[in-house]
Order: sequence, then structure tokens, then C-alpha cells
Amino acid sequence: MTRPTSSALRHGLTERNHTTHHHGLHAPKSRRWLAALAIGLAATIAAVAIAVTARDDARTGRSSPLGAVPRLKPAVTFATRPNIVFVLTDDLSTDLVKYMPAVLAMQQNGLTFDDYFVSDSLCCPSRSSIFTGNFPHDTGVFGNAGPHGGFKVFHDRGEEQDTFALALQRAGYRTAMMGKYLNGYLTDQAGVPATYVPPGWSDWQVAGDGYAELDYTLNDNGTLEQYGDQPSDYLTDVLARKGVDFINSAATDGRPFFLELATFAPHHPFVPAPRDADLFPGLQAPRGPNFDVLPLNPPSWLAGHPPLTDQQLNRINHVFRRRVQDVQSVNDMIVSIETALAADGLAGDTYLVFSSDNGLHMGQYRLMPGKLTAFDTDIHVPLIVVGPGVPAGAHTDAMTENIDLAKTFTQIGGTDLPSDGHSLMPLLQGQTPADWRNAILVEHHGPDLYTSDPDYQAYPAGSPTTYEAMRTHDFLYVEYRDGEREYYDLQTDPFELDNIAGELSPTYLAGLHDELAAMENCHTGPACWAAMHVHQLADARRRRRRR
Repeated sequence: MTRPTSSALRHGLTERNHTTHHHGLHAPKSRRWLAALAIGLAATIAAVAIAVTARDDARTGRSSPLGAVPRLKPAVTFATRPNIVFVLTDDLSTDLVKYMPAVLAMQQNGLTFDDYFVSDSLCCPSRSSIFTGNFPHDTGVFGNAGPHGGFKVFHDRGEEQDTFALALQRAGYRTAMMGKYLNGYLTDQAGVPATYVPPGWSDWQVAGDGYAELDYTLNDNGTLEQYGDQPSDYLTDVLARKGVDFINSAATDGRPFFLELATFAPHHPFVPAPRDADLFPGLQAPRGPNFDVLPLNPPSWLAGHPPLTDQQLNRINHVFRRRVQDVQSVNDMIVSIETALAADGLAGDTYLVFSSDNGLHMGQYRLMPGKLTAFDTDIHVPLIVVGPGVPAGAHTDAMTENIDLAKTFTQIGGTDLPSDGHSLMPLLQGQTPADWRNAILVEHHGPDLYTSDPDYQAYPAGSPTTYEAMRTHDFLYVEYRDGEREYYDLQTDPFELDNIAGELSPTYLAGLHDELAAMENCHTGPACWAAMHVHQLADARRRRRRR
């Protein structure tokens, strides 16, 4: 297995493993599934743990802050209902994965979803979709604050009664939520006591404003604890330790468990662990074809953005380096969790899921760091899964979305959750159903006018108006509430730089509108599944107006 070395990572370099991609699923031909998966995962965990420990020793002169590798314990397995550990990061874009050796090791040992998207490139709407399996038009959460967003809307609408956590708990799972919940929780605007613990969680370790990673309040199962500004208070490391403690306890409990570790990293203000603050000297943000370039025929909210200044370019490079530093603590947390699973004899019977609530643009389309758009920089995020029966080193290009996670988790747990999404279990078992969907839906309400919102974006970062978007392998189609449209032919324009909506025929545009409206108005799993099989897939150039 090829993995980035510590030296290479410090200089922003990686050795990439080359895996062949096919339409659908690709995996190595020979494999001894159950035994090899457990042995291979344990070996990878040990190798990565040794590498990270050596890295910590070399750069700090001390051992890892996450604690020593746990002593091996007798194996405990749950033959029928596996455990699930879900690592959900905040604003982690796909370009950060190569700086995380533990995640690269997960790709070697599991399945990478190459076409996984979010229902809105904004924290609270996306996380609401993850918890419930429903689109924003069914959760009613379209923002982080205000009358249509945040924890209070989610709570007041009763959405907490329809989450995968409650379904799993009722099915006998021990459930734990650690880290970030929903925007507005543990604030004066929450509408509930600060000690409130939502239904469905056996163990609740959730912070309020934890973006700075220090000096935060954490609700520990109804008791508020204040953390300070010492290295041992660094939130991602605290979550890692609590996660390991939960796993060690669950190993002797006799019940399967679900653990969500939801980090605030690498969200603004991009605060790395003190031990990582000097890593990657001179690292600069990547500059692809869409960097500091406006698309042809951009929508009005984007059209007036000037070229980035030298000061802005320096800021983008600084932020990118800080984000890479920031995810090192997430990487260390994954190693710590994997090590605990192996030591407790649970690695072979546990699904480990890694993802993000949304991406982040950084200089693309002349925009300062931000999100909210329908561009791939913001809606296309990592999803990597390791677990029982998951093909190692495989990739799938099946169109998948964050609304699919709830049904996947509940199916693993032997139960169900009625929702808009669809279980990913066939893909996790190495299958690619012929009737899999070919489109996903993105919904966004804007512009965000709440300056107290941690995701508030001023003009330089971009603040799109309300839109609905449809993304397929072949195109991105966006309809704005004000009537503007975008259409990018991804076969010829993969960086979304030529908006040809104005060149498409009225008939084709009407068909696109109808397909998008069907998704926007679906309200059940079967209805949404049917709507996400769209027919407007032929070469768009054939549908341009004749000149």
C-alpha cells in the first residue's frame, strides 16, 4: 500500500495510489472477504498509528496527545448487526483528503464514493438532511438561523422524532453523539434549556460554539462543562478521547453501537492543534482552470466579481495552509478510533464512515473562501466507507447524496426510517444496481442576511440567491427564484466555466424544469427515487437553438 510519508506531508506532497476507475464499481479481483478485511484493516490501523505516533514524537518530543494505544482485549463481535462510527467533518473539501493519511488508508481498505453530494452546501440544512434522510423542502431547514433555519426550526418542527439515531436506539443500539450538532444549539435562541439532550442519544457530548476549538461549553449528558485554553482542551482531541472511551465501554456492553464524531474542524477560523501549527511551510492553495476565473454568462450574483488581488491571493494561501493543518487533528482522531476498535476486537464488525457536511470554494470563480453555491467545489464532498463486506480499494461513480446516509445506517441496524433517501447498502456490498438514480437535488435559500451566522458570507465570498439545482454525470442545471438559469455541460466543461443555458432550446429547458420540479416536490422515498431518474441526459449541444 502506498501512503504519504510524514516528510512528504510536511511539504504538501503525496504519493498517490493509482486505482482504475470504471463506470459503476471497481475492486481487485481476488479477496478473502471476511478474514482478509479484518486482518488488512488491523494492519493498516497499526501502521498508521505507528506513523502518527512517530510523527508526534518527532515534532513535539512527546507521545500522541490522544493517549497510548489501548491494551488488547478479548474479541467481541455482533454477528448480525454491526457497529457504526461516523466521522462528520465541517467544510472539509475534497482537496484536503490527500493530506490525511488515515483517510487515504481508508480508501485503500474500503469504498470511495466519487459522486457523492450534499442537499445544500450549508451546515445546518445539510446536517438536518443527514439526520433525517430528507431534503430541505421536507425538513424545513434552509439556513443556519432565522425563521427557516437552525436548531430551533429543526426542533420546533419535530424533526428530532424522525432521525436515524432514534430509529437505531429503538432497535437496541447504544448511540452516541459527540461534537457539533446543529447551528443554534446551546445559544440563547435555541428555545430549549442549555442542558437539553435530544431524543435518540444514549450518550450526548455536544459543544455549542466550538469553532475556535478552545474556551467552549460542552453538554455532557445534561451537565454543562466549561473547557479552557490549554492544549488538552483542544476540542477535536477531546472528542477523540471521549470516542475511545465510548468504544471501550461499548465493547463490554453486549449491544451494537452507533457513534457520531462531528468535528468543527476545518471550519473557520481554521484553528489547528498547537502541535500542528507549524506544519506544511510554504503550502499554497491549488489553482485549477476555474481559479480566479468567471464563467461565461455568470448569474448576476457572481457577475460583478473582479479578479482577486494580491492581498486576497495571500489570504487564500494562508487559509488553505491553516485548513490542511487543521485536519491533522481529525486524522489523529481517526487513527485513535481505529486503534481502539482493533484493540477491542471490533474492527471486523464495524463500519467506519468518513464525510463532510459541505465543501468550500477558495479562489475558484474569483470567490474568497466560502460555500453556498451549486458548483462542485461546494456540493461535492468525500464519502469513504470501510466495513464488513465492503470491497477494498474500490470506487463507485453511482450518484449518491447525504439524504442516503440515514437509510443506510438504519438498514445496517436491521431497522428502517421512512425518508426521501435511498440505502447505499447495495453499493457497500459491491453491487451496482442497473436502475440506480442518475441525478441528485440541491436546494438553497439566500442570500444569508444574518451577520451573526458563523457561515455569513460577505460579497467577496459570494452569496447566491435562492435556487434549486439538478446535478447528473452529464450536466449541472440551476434555476434561481428570480428566473436566471445556469447549465454546464460537464462532458465538455468539467470545471463549470461555460454557462450555456441561453443557448438551449425552449423545449429542452422546459424538460429540465419539469425534471427539477419533480425532485423539488417529492416527499417520500419512492417518489424521490423515481424523480431522481431524469431523462434529459443526451448531449446538450444537440439541444441548442439553431443559429
